[in-house]
Amino acid sequence: MKILADQNMPLVEAYFGEFGHVTRFDGRNVTPAQVEEADVLLVRSVTSVNEALLSNASKLKFVGTATIGVDHVDTEYLLSRDITFSSAPGCNAIAVAEYVISTLFAFSQELSMPLDGKTIGIIGVGSIGQCLREKLAALNVNVMVCDPLRYEAGTLSEHTDIDSLLQHADIITCHVPLVKSGVHKTKHLLNKQRLSKLKKGTILINASRGDVIDNQALLQAMQEGAELELALDVWENEPNILTDLLPYVRFASVHIAGHTLEGKARGTQMLYQALCEKEGKKATKTLADFLPVPELVDCVISEEFCMADLGRLVHLVYDVRRDDGLLRRHLKTQGFDHLRKNYPRRREFSTLKVSGPKKLEPMLTQLGFAR
Repeated sequence: MKILADQNMPLVEAYFGEFGHVTRFDGRNVTPAQVEEADVLLVRSVTSVNEALLSNASKLKFVGTATIGVDHVDTEYLLSRDITFSSAPGCNAIAVAEYVISTLFAFSQELSMPLDGKTIGIIGVGSIGQCLREKLAALNVNVMVCDPLRYEAGTLSEHTDIDSLLQHADIITCHVPLVKSGVHKTKHLLNKQRLSKLKKGTILINASRGDVIDNQALLQAMQEGAELELALDVWENEPNILTDLLPYVRFASVHIAGHTLEGKARGTQMLYQALCEKEGKKATKTLADFLPVPELVDCVISEEFCMADLGRLVHLVYDVRRDDGLLRRHLKTQGFDHLRKNYPRRREFSTLKVSGPKKLEPMLTQLGFAR
């Protein structure tokens, strides 16, 4: 079996080696010729999987994307070819939620702004939005959620329409898939008109898809004096991002919100399990077989620990400002994709065991730290 896998997908050889030979490819620049002889194609979000790419791939029987989103895959075409398709829903939900938590505490520190009592609006309550919502329950904040699809389907008990959320939230964080048309279109969901309605001092975070915010409209708003605080992990036209916007963004990164070691490896594992099911084999490999011991394992906190110290604890594991510095220092010389490919190792909160006062255990567990 010939397995073709994105060069940035971890542990493919470890998981898929039993099925056959693994060959790596550049996900942004893969060609139809490279795919022609493949039996299995494993991609990430930078690869458009469609008829143009697969028309000559006569042996192909399985396509997997190690991502939650599937807007880059023509699933109807795969169905017409009887090619099995699998994605990895929820694989990086913890990672993205922790990116947002880290970002919130970075804003809190740099703006001398306590998070207590702030209203946080979550746009999109899928795997990531729900995970973030659960973690935010550990903090003394108010949460508003907007997800008309889930609300209409009866799987979300509360829902605030987007225009009301944008007007009332102190902090807005986007976690929707990219939908380019229809009633629930998310491309340019935050357009010029909606951006103009944000109140002074609003914090806007985008860790979903770059096209969800009209980047040109956002740049124009900032140039015209909009008093917004921005954290952008995703951008329109990646990897050729709107660099004119960078000076107005407090925390910028190269589409890595979901790139913890655990999150990326979970995606690979989920595709491995899907291929095992297709081939009638028992899935025997797990993350514990491959993940290295984290650099920080144990942390002891004292009775003096308070909410003001929580950001420092979060940043022991991950501080978004590291990634902002990497982008600003190396984007021009190394490029967006190079930085993404060579992203430094990052772990999740669960890799750090925190010991301390019993009264703090519920909060720390809710955030995801090990006990």
